Amino acid sequence: MSMFCYQCQEAAKGTGCTVQGVCGKTDKVANIQDLMVYTLKGISLIEQEGLKAGIKFPKAGHFIMNGLFMTITNANFNDEMFVEEIKKGLALREDMKQEFKNKGAALNDLHDAATWTASTDEAIKTKAEAVEVSILATENEDVRSLRELITYGVKGMAAYAEHAYNLGNEKEEILAFMSKALAATLYDTLSADDLVALTLETGKFGVDTMAMLDAANTGSYGNPEITEVNIGVRNNPAILISGHDLKDLEQLLKQTEGTGVDVYTHSEMLPAHYYPAFKKYDHFVGNYGNAWWKQKEEFETFNGPILFTTNCIVPPKAEHVERIYTTGATGFPGCKHIIADEKGVKDFSAVIEHAKRLDSPTEIETGKIVGGFAHNQVFALADKVVDAVKTGAIKKFFVMAGCDGRMKSRDYYTEFAEKLPNDTVILTAGCAKYRYNKLDLGDIGGIPRVLDAGQCNDSYSLAVIALKLKEVFQLNDVNDLPIAYNIAWYEQKAVIVLLALLYLGVKNIHLGPTLPAFLSPNVAKVLVETFGIGGTTNVDSDIEMFMS
Repeated sequence: MSMFCYQCQEAAKGTGCTVQGVCGKTDKVANIQDLMVYTLKGISLIEQEGLKAGIKFPKAGHFIMNGLFMTITNANFNDEMFVEEIKKGLALREDMKQEFKNKGAALNDLHDAATWTASTDEAIKTKAEAVEVSILATENEDVRSLRELITYGVKGMAAYAEHAYNLGNEKEEILAFMSKALAATLYDTLSADDLVALTLETGKFGVDTMAMLDAANTGSYGNPEITEVNIGVRNNPAILISGHDLKDLEQLLKQTEGTGVDVYTHSEMLPAHYYPAFKKYDHFVGNYGNAWWKQKEEFETFNGPILFTTNCIVPPKAEHVERIYTTGATGFPGCKHIIADEKGVKDFSAVIEHAKRLDSPTEIETGKIVGGFAHNQVFALADKVVDAVKTGAIKKFFVMAGCDGRMKSRDYYTEFAEKLPNDTVILTAGCAKYRYNKLDLGDIGGIPRVLDAGQCNDSYSLAVIALKLKEVFQLNDVNDLPIAYNIAWYEQKAVIVLLALLYLGVKNIHLGPTLPAFLSPNVAKVLVETFGIGGTTNVDSDIEMFMS
């Protein structure tokens, strides 16, 4: 095989991509991403040794965070960007080793991840194909499974931590845990039990990271409010902003103000409309299109330039490349990449001028969708919600958060939402909502039957809501609430959300449309027996099971 990757839900044949990623990445990109992670693990190992010697490396944490984010599914397809980043990593690693020498401290018997080196781009690319860099270098299937589960959880954590960092929020202990967890995946002395414990600790820091990001978002832009979002268009040139980073959106809105250029959100950027701070921009028009996987046809009709702030990029049609701009951890060959200056400011003038030369968006739908039900807003409705539960008007809540994807089997979630009894309410976050957020499912006493908390990271809101309801109903166990979990997953941010829920004690979570390929049979068995993790079957049977 020329590569091996099984980090996302669409892993080929349910086992792993071995020739080219279903996501579209080539074997070269897959292998260089593996080397990026391998290098980050080596840096983490040295940082952990530094802690023992009382040496700190202030640059390591941020480098690890961004490097991990770059390797998330559909974030960056540009192998040359990875080569440059690996060079920076090797230089950082050597500076860290020099610190040991300066302090007179010993640094012996390091793993190859912390010692390998290369003097040319070709040497880096050759190392990327080496056996020891591959996921499959860990021969024991169960150990490999747990190591990858931890690594993917930390990747998701890094994504959320970077969004918070961009808004001026960070916690040293979160960066330190990423380093600790990555280094631990190199320790052959750790048992399966040790790795299971580290997996749950990853969930703990996942909760901390999402809480930090929630504070960063609400502290910067206010608490999300119930909002009707327009899905039609206006007759002005426009920019489509995709991804998750609200700081990038803020800068774009400020720079487009008064230019005659409108701004529309795409996919996971939809919840930006719920924040009060963005409502002052008259040219912030609405949301265009659906979940990430439909972007090829929707970019065709949008007509204007597209700005990717994070994943999810689908390899674009050749004729669309010149209209696509990337920034942050994202990248694609041929697309213009916008870099922040030393103060974090990004110049989007090229995107704005590009928009002025192009046609306005073609309307593909009309109407409005409603969202903004993050924890603060739901708490404001708490009395109404509690009364509805006590009177039996609401029989059960269904957490249907997570990711959307292109598999036909994901029609399951649309059918599931349509067939749910009328006395149930869907709690959602992430792009999974596009499977049902435009359906007319009605309301229960004024409470919409679909409550959208926001982006995938706002799954934290759903956990906070559950814990608040447990308190209100004076229950000892969050699992005694009338809440069922039927979650769709796709990539590594969904992994950290899952681990966070497990850490909070939530049990009987059902994952679909398939269970992760990176779970070995034994690891899957542990999750089933300890936490009640399950898959999905068919809509009618699953609804009957959940309602009983």
